[in-house]
Amino acid sequence: MKKPSSLRSKACSPQKSENNPTHKQEADLQTFFVESAEAGLRLDAFLSIRLADQSRAFIAHLIRQGHVAVDDRPCKPARKLKAHQCIMLHLPKPAPVDILPEPMDLDVLYEDADIIVINKAAGVVVHPAAGHATGTLVNGLLHHCPDLKGIGGEKRPGIVHRLDKDTSGVLIVAKNDLAHHSLSRQFKNRTIKKRYAALIAGIPARDSGRIELPVGRHPQDRKKMTTLNPAGRRAVTLWRVERRFAGAALLEIDLETGRTHQIRVHCQAMGHPIIGDRVYGKTRQVQALTKSFPQTYSIIRSVKRQMLHARQVTCQHPRTGEMLTIAAPIPPDITSVIERLCAEDTMEQIAP
Repeated sequence: MKKPSSLRSKACSPQKSENNPTHKQEADLQTFFVESAEAGLRLDAFLSIRLADQSRAFIAHLIRQGHVAVDDRPCKPARKLKAHQCIMLHLPKPAPVDILPEPMDLDVLYEDADIIVINKAAGVVVHPAAGHATGTLVNGLLHHCPDLKGIGGEKRPGIVHRLDKDTSGVLIVAKNDLAHHSLSRQFKNRTIKKRYAALIAGIPARDSGRIELPVGRHPQDRKKMTTLNPAGRRAVTLWRVERRFAGAALLEIDLETGRTHQIRVHCQAMGHPIIGDRVYGKTRQVQALTKSFPQTYSIIRSVKRQMLHARQVTCQHPRTGEMLTIAAPIPPDITSVIERLCAEDTMEQIAP
């Protein structure tokens, strides 16, 4: 099989840096090295873990088309990998996508010539994807900021991080290339601090803690993440109990890493899933955590979305270098549940 010209290189040299001119010319070429824990994985499985935004079927298609090489040689999707092998992937640029600007009632927390910070509502998808071609936050942003087109790619103009559809809160968007590069670098270097509020089922035994468990794709369900995948990536979550209720608690959560579904997966792993999380909060587990508090269980069952809110973000302004801390108040649907839990807690305390 003849390799694409983009793969005929020595890109697997570990010494190559961003300052190397050859590396810059290979902007579409991504290079990965197989870690010891990933040895034995199929090539398509390995790349689906490293490229969480791409489907395994699409990755397998790229491999069959000769866009992937293992140690500079094309391979089949089922190829089993060895530790320290070099994987080169030529990811074709997405075809230009015309995204329709749509009027949207955006809750703008901060805006200047370089960035705009939105308090994203629960239920809003951040960017267009399969099944969500319109009505996304990007559609609304393009109506509010027409110049966003072309920044960071047509499909996700200005987007440097995401929130799940049913997670509300602070989301930063770049308005020009300078801001996009700066914010992307800050996220990569983990210098942007993100704080969340989460309502969880059950009451933790301790006041605070640290969860350091790898997060990777679930082997059976591609839409889910898990801490049990041996090839999962390092993930660290810090939590503190802000308030205890009858059979539930409000946590303040800080992230050291930003993996897909990290907070939701880590809360499940600690035995206290987020209230309203239909993916990671199993009914039997929630019932067991609230068996002594039937009214609390009734409240939890009535919740329509995961009670997770991006409360605050601290970053360096891309142009001035000033440190910005931007916060979004806890939304009414979460405060309403908190009020109901408070009332139930009071009733439990005064009950004979």
